[in-house]
Amino acid sequence: MIFNSVTFLVFLITVVMLYWILPRSIRLWMLLIANCIFYGFWRWEFLGVMFVSAITDYFTALAIENTPVSNKRKRKGLLFITLFVNLGLLVYFKYLYFFTDSTNTLLGAWGIEYRLPLIEIILPFGISFYTFETISYTVDVYRGLINAEKKFLNYGLFVTFFPKLVAGPIQRAAELMPQLKERTFFKVDYISEGLQRIIYGLFLKVFLADNISPLVDEGFAVDPNTLTALDVWALSFLFGFQIYFDFSAYSHIAVGCAKLMGIKIPENFNFPYIASSFKDFWKRWHISLSSWIRDYLYLPLTGTKVVKTTGEGGIGEGLERMPDQKKKNIALFATWAIMGLWHGANWTFVIWGLYHAVFIFFERQIKKVFSIKGIKVSRLLGWTVVFPLVMLSWIPFRAADVSSTFIMFSKVLQPSSYLGYSIKENSFVVCVTVTFIFLINYFIVHNVSSIIQRKPVLHFFVRVATYAVLIIVVFTFLRPISQFIYFQF
Repeated sequence: MIFNSVTFLVFLITVVMLYWILPRSIRLWMLLIANCIFYGFWRWEFLGVMFVSAITDYFTALAIENTPVSNKRKRKGLLFITLFVNLGLLVYFKYLYFFTDSTNTLLGAWGIEYRLPLIEIILPFGISFYTFETISYTVDVYRGLINAEKKFLNYGLFVTFFPKLVAGPIQRAAELMPQLKERTFFKVDYISEGLQRIIYGLFLKVFLADNISPLVDEGFAVDPNTLTALDVWALSFLFGFQIYFDFSAYSHIAVGCAKLMGIKIPENFNFPYIASSFKDFWKRWHISLSSWIRDYLYLPLTGTKVVKTTGEGGIGEGLERMPDQKKKNIALFATWAIMGLWHGANWTFVIWGLYHAVFIFFERQIKKVFSIKGIKVSRLLGWTVVFPLVMLSWIPFRAADVSSTFIMFSKVLQPSSYLGYSIKENSFVVCVTVTFIFLINYFIVHNVSSIIQRKPVLHFFVRVATYAVLIIVVFTFLRPISQFIYFQF
């Protein structure tokens, strides 16, 4: 079941009505069943995979909590069970074919005729997201940051909560579970605010992302050898905005759906393309993932003891506290390689991750030199450098293979490739237009909106007019067959 469909609209209305009408004991079971229906609408059999992960972490967390802290060996053994089961499922469904194919390629390069059998496996929706959530729950119990949940119903609701189930945001148990257990008093604001977020999210998806998509698909289908440097830049910008509008649309709708039930889930985006550094970008883009990677992968790899986790973004937070520079750098590149691979079973995603690692590494070195010399770089100057480099990073994320990736990157570095273009002219027009729309929207949100809010009457009419237009646009362009990009991850 996807958000931009009539089926989901009927499902959502039914669930929200029952959520506010039913008493607590029945409400919780209703919500769990609704979550299963939402996920099982695609393929029922993969509900079993999700519950294997959830049940493993539920019982393991209880066992860890009941084991004395002094018995480190047993506690680590229990934690290993969690990691083995969760990562084992993730590797099997998402990476087995990739690793097998890569091994066969390597064997061929060495002249070995033997080949491992390739098995086609269907990837369960959302496995990358709910796997990270269940792991973080058990790790937080192991670290003593939260108590293990005694009732499986409450824990099951945390894992399966439908607004964030398929593509995040990646939730922490401490953030979501208390809200699911205790329903707040009904407020009309929950409905109005939730609907506004849903409408805005659908607008981003069906009007912006879905209309940019054909230009991106057509451009990346062209033989990369025939592309010019201008083509590559245009395609990188177009896909950069497509994936931003598409993924932030899902996050807006997820936040809105949860808000209809008085539940708050964290924001996942904060105008990432106005970032003045790569570190700043990852404090604004996919915030729940970057904060998860920091707390459960990067910091442990550096040898830093995590005594507090937070949903706030920024994969490079707290770097100054870590004295071992060599360990820090190794952890940086290892983390980004894994983060790239998390997005997809393809070497192009590893390249994408290492691309970001390289620029974050150089930012650290530049920051050290500038801090010694007392030099401060303006945000505007930082943005003019970082914005195009971030957009260019989307090339390996979208390119068909490694060869196409390097061909397109090489075009950008060849001065002679900046003559002419091969893709349609309207691709360049849309590219420039969307860039201006994004920047104007940011200016309005951070400047004009605060002025309008001081005038209640004007603020009311502006909001009504804005959402009336958005509703008309959404129903005009709604295409229920268009799935969200991050469903594949």
